[in-house]
Amino acid sequence: METRFGDVIVTHSARGIPTYRVEAFHDGLHRYSVIRAGDRNTLQNKSSAQALQWNSTWKRLSAAEQYARLRESRKETALERTTQAQGLLETLRNILLAGIEPDPTLDWEQLKIRTPFPTNAPTKPSFLSEPLPREVPPAPDRSALEYQVKLSLLDRLIASRKEIKLAEAESRFNADMRTWRGVCEAISEKQRADLDANRVKNAGLQEEYVRAVHEWEQGKFAYYEEQAQQHAAMDELHQRYESKSPGAVIEYCERVLSNSDYPDCIPREFDFDLNQETGVLLVDCKLPAPEDLPRLAEVKYVKTTDTLSEKLLSDAQSTRLYDDVLYQITLRTIHELFQSDSAKAISAVVLNGVITSTDKSTGNKATACILSVQVSRDVFLAINLAKVDPKACFRQLKGVGSSKLHSITPIAPIVEMRRDDKRFVPSYEVAERLSEGSNLATMDWEDFEHLIREIFQKEFSSSGGEVKVTQASRDGGVDAIAFDPDPIRGGKIVIQAKRYSYTVGVSAVRDLYGTVMNEGASKGILVTTSDYGPDAYEFANGKPLTLLSGSNLLHLLGRHGVSAHINLTEARQAARERFVRGGEQSQERREIEGT
Repeated sequence: METRFGDVIVTHSARGIPTYRVEAFHDGLHRYSVIRAGDRNTLQNKSSAQALQWNSTWKRLSAAEQYARLRESRKETALERTTQAQGLLETLRNILLAGIEPDPTLDWEQLKIRTPFPTNAPTKPSFLSEPLPREVPPAPDRSALEYQVKLSLLDRLIASRKEIKLAEAESRFNADMRTWRGVCEAISEKQRADLDANRVKNAGLQEEYVRAVHEWEQGKFAYYEEQAQQHAAMDELHQRYESKSPGAVIEYCERVLSNSDYPDCIPREFDFDLNQETGVLLVDCKLPAPEDLPRLAEVKYVKTTDTLSEKLLSDAQSTRLYDDVLYQITLRTIHELFQSDSAKAISAVVLNGVITSTDKSTGNKATACILSVQVSRDVFLAINLAKVDPKACFRQLKGVGSSKLHSITPIAPIVEMRRDDKRFVPSYEVAERLSEGSNLATMDWEDFEHLIREIFQKEFSSSGGEVKVTQASRDGGVDAIAFDPDPIRGGKIVIQAKRYSYTVGVSAVRDLYGTVMNEGASKGILVTTSDYGPDAYEFANGKPLTLLSGSNLLHLLGRHGVSAHINLTEARQAARERFVRGGEQSQERREIEGT
């Protein structure tokens, strides 16, 4: 019985960072584990190591078929489980020390996938040899005895009798000669047929080989082309990180922390926000719940009952370990962020420790922030982490949290992503009133903002997100705010809606970027019924901004079953008529003509 694995599952953050996960099972040992890694090679290595360990254990158990050997095996199992348990506890007690020894700085070249093309070139086929000539029977021999005439005395005296016998002998010879020629012709025909069949088969083998080589070369080219694109993406990310682009810095931090090696009982989920102006990085770090940490301390084999007895940590030991682990994780995470930041993009870190645990009073799952700390780069890097007491260090940094973290006492984070906003107003549905005849470019501007809210709500609902509309101001500010709960790619997202019939200029994109910074959002989305100028796209490049044109909007609506169209000419004519009637300029025209 061997270790078996499920399918490899790949998830990506909003910035495209992959996380690879695979489930491992061993039915004989009743073992189950989830193996995670930041790349396929590491995942393969971890999986192979786990399989080797389990398979070796199972092999030892399977060998103990007799009762006496089974008892020895159980003793070994007890020792092995004790060793594993104590090893895991020791690992947890030294999480901080284990994290400060290696250099967490990313090796950009190591991030580039260089795995050789996994498929070998097609082997050349073994062509059929040319068939050997078939054997031809010997031709009739005129001098053979069967064709000779035996003449009697009478035959010699009577010429006619002699001639008849000679004619009969000649006839037999001629008949046998015709038969022989027919056989020779049949053999030659069969030989030609064999040669033709041989050539057809070899031609088919050659054609199949050529096709296989062509497909292999195409696959190989596509494989290395994809690698080249991945290398270019890593080079671009490296360049953006060195220029301290917020999105690149956050992606860099995600990769650093995902590479950090922790026991499986420690979750590795983070949410980031970076203030580019101040360099303050906000990290919401998911921490393990008390029930997530192991309590097994020792396993003994009881000879009298032929059973295994487990010894668990006491409540006091378990709670002390839990608090110590959380303080160590906090310090190690901050250390890895600062130590790996070669671009010096992070001036300070605010880390909020968040857990999801069972509320013993209700029996339901509850999420709460139980610790929070803020520290600058210079102050933190001056600390000798190898010598500190984690809890004392946390207190020295003026970290906030209950004196007993295992009590799961919620605290107010030092800095948090706020979702409550007095600007939010009740929303209403618009999409159901639209049809193919509805021109989005001429609809009421307030209806348009609520339509954008409605369609993005459909986009985010699958992940539990929400979208709220802000008070109507028509000042080019925030029109809607989305909250994506995804711990990796989510956060606060600012959405602006521009019901324009003219090209959107770079000023609107600059305003959006400023709003993203002021709001402390992770991303900004600008949606318009028209399109953007090249300077707008150039400004948005490399920033946490997404520009959706009218065609993008129609595609987004169609994906959710909403029919409409955009006619900019009709919208411009309607705007001119309104201007003539009322003398009022639309916000769009004021912005365009004011530039």
